[in-house]
Amino acid sequence: MIAHAIETHDMCYRPGPGFELRDVSLKVRQGAIYGFLGPNGAGKTTTIQLLLGLLRPQGGSISVLGRQVPRELPRILGATGYIPERPHLYPFLTVAQAIRFHGAFYRGFDWAYAEELRRGFDLRGEAKLARLSKGEMGKLHVLLVLAQRPELLVLDEPTDGLDPVVRRDVLSALLDFCSQGAATVFISSHLVHELERICDWIGVLDRGRLVAELPMHAFKNGIKRIRLDHPPSLIGDTPFLLVSRQQSALDQVWVVRGWQPTMVQWFQGAGAEVKEIVDLDLEEGFVELLRGARTPTS
Repeated sequence: MIAHAIETHDMCYRPGPGFELRDVSLKVRQGAIYGFLGPNGAGKTTTIQLLLGLLRPQGGSISVLGRQVPRELPRILGATGYIPERPHLYPFLTVAQAIRFHGAFYRGFDWAYAEELRRGFDLRGEAKLARLSKGEMGKLHVLLVLAQRPELLVLDEPTDGLDPVVRRDVLSALLDFCSQGAATVFISSHLVHELERICDWIGVLDRGRLVAELPMHAFKNGIKRIRLDHPPSLIGDTPFLLVSRQQSALDQVWVVRGWQPTMVQWFQGAGAEVKEIVDLDLEEGFVELLRGARTPTS
């Protein structure tokens, strides 16, 4: 078994002036549900298009399912289920026709599972795609990629614009699929709270740079906001990663990553008084990572 379903080294891509993916090195472990977070315009869709050979990198290397992109793309794509940011299905087809059309391209397409999902999603086989709601179309796209029984699922904002009930149905189907086997899921989103519920790894992309990549538990438990009196003026070597620091009227606020309770001793040794240690939820941690990446720590 391969260790990483997706692995890139120093991947670079510059489509034109004003934006560049710079030295992106991803490691998506086999069997993980990996949340790829970033604000709009960060380069998430561009990264996905590079992984799937829709764009060619201008530097670095890409490996997907243990095979090299672009040399082994046919075998990679045959084992990958992909929902793009703007998916397209022919509107003149019915739901049943769309399933037959899509399934014809995949040897391992699970027709029984497709029918089970169709019923579970309450999609009528005779319904024309042109008359489906956005939520129904979202469920149909998920049905099609899950019924492929892929080794890798690549989902680009799959629940964007869907109402909470549909999002719940889609995510439940996704988690149920993952519980049945060792599929890897790479899901791009800016909906932080949504990924918090389903992912075990997180990568954060901002302005074309990979800001962080770490297990979800480390993201949720290891990022802290610390209020200090008499903070050290020179930082030096720290047992944690300093994300940012700001001076308020009463004290100095540090945001750190990789925190452990015993690290209070480092501050005490530097002559600082720790007034408060604040836990951050995923969204707060995400925002602080972006702020720290955009503002150099002095």
